[in-house]
Amino acid sequence: MSADPAPKHGLILAVNAGSSSLKISLFKRDGASPESPHDIVDLLLTSTITNISQPPASFSFQLASHSEGREAKKEPVKGIKDHASAFQHFLDYLKREASIDRSEIVHICHRVVHGGDYFEPVVITDESYHYIERLSDLAPLHNGGALSVMKACIKELPNANSIAYFDTSFHRTMPQHISMYPIRQDIAKKRGLKKYGFHGLSYAYILRAVSSFLGKDPSQTNIIVMHLGSGASMCAIKHGKSLDTTMGLTPVSGLPGATRSGAIDPSLIFHYTNRAGRISHDRAAAVDVHVTEAEDILNKRSGWAALTGTTDFGTIVREMKAVEARRERGEAVREEQEGKWKIAFDILLDRIMGYLGAYYVKLGGEVDALVFAGGIGEKSVELREAVVRNAKCLGFELDLQANGEVDSKEGAVVDIGKLKDMRRVLVCRTDEQLEMAKECAMNPKFWQQ
Repeated sequence: MSADPAPKHGLILAVNAGSSSLKISLFKRDGASPESPHDIVDLLLTSTITNISQPPASFSFQLASHSEGREAKKEPVKGIKDHASAFQHFLDYLKREASIDRSEIVHICHRVVHGGDYFEPVVITDESYHYIERLSDLAPLHNGGALSVMKACIKELPNANSIAYFDTSFHRTMPQHISMYPIRQDIAKKRGLKKYGFHGLSYAYILRAVSSFLGKDPSQTNIIVMHLGSGASMCAIKHGKSLDTTMGLTPVSGLPGATRSGAIDPSLIFHYTNRAGRISHDRAAAVDVHVTEAEDILNKRSGWAALTGTTDFGTIVREMKAVEARRERGEAVREEQEGKWKIAFDILLDRIMGYLGAYYVKLGGEVDALVFAGGIGEKSVELREAVVRNAKCLGFELDLQANGEVDSKEGAVVDIGKLKDMRRVLVCRTDEQLEMAKECAMNPKFWQQ
């Protein structure tokens, strides 16, 4: 596949593969200089394909500055059975309905969750492909989907560069005493056992957007960011660099998620699976738990889905409020069955507050803003209110009206705090595809001069 610099007017395709979804954005360079990174790319169109693993898949296609074509909104597509066929459907639709030929695409940016020792974007070759493939066990919900799309790109767009952008890259600035685990270092270094951190593309975008909103240079910006979605993490950013983050060797550590446990006592998994049915150190009751089974339990069979039966945090909030309303009216509430909604909400809130307090101290109290991002961070009025209410002792205050009107506000960053100097409270609409496209557009080695 080509690794040569591309024509300046070629198109950039940014691809973000989830465990059962594919988000795609198409950009063109608009000729702006790297000194003005916010204007260096222009969004042409976007596409989202969901329910890939539970057919029929749902296909959406939305035009932006490219005005020619037919939009689609959650159209069922029976022919999509995996990420590769989802990407093929997008390419066919792009040509048929938007009159854009695939040959105009010169770079394809792939979000890759785990990059191991890759700290910079890399053009996909046999060597880099197989290296990422070996890392799939450390990010089983995402790396596999990204690899299948890469393979499809190499086949369908052989003259375009497929470039991997890694979520782990942003956190390479973490100090050694934070990224290192207190285990034998000869084994740790040989096997790459350390804290890597994830959601890095999101944090890079948020840092750029928030520092611009605050009128500060990124290198002078201190923020605590909460990327809250079905996969959730937090990051302390000091002087524009990752100081600490909640996820570790794999994305399963830190905050709980829709199906992830978050940080737990490492020995729990053995007691969870033993034959004794209780906490026991009896070797006869022990079960040989393989890494893959432990990963499956903690990655796919835990989180708030294990507590409530749903992965939808919005449903959890609605049910919690409905139960509280009934209790206030004096109606009977079955605590064991109906109390689960508040328990799930409170567990996530508690874990967020624990990390928030720790990061506030690590930043020496010099925090420009608390930033909410991700699907839950952007949409959950109730969780934002609870977090800021609990952080009031640190000097953060919420504007309740502004918090309730986020959806009606334009722009990448929305201010929902009362204070307008330090200790701002913000919502940032993160965009990992845009971040990849900007980084690609600004990198001179990818373009003909």
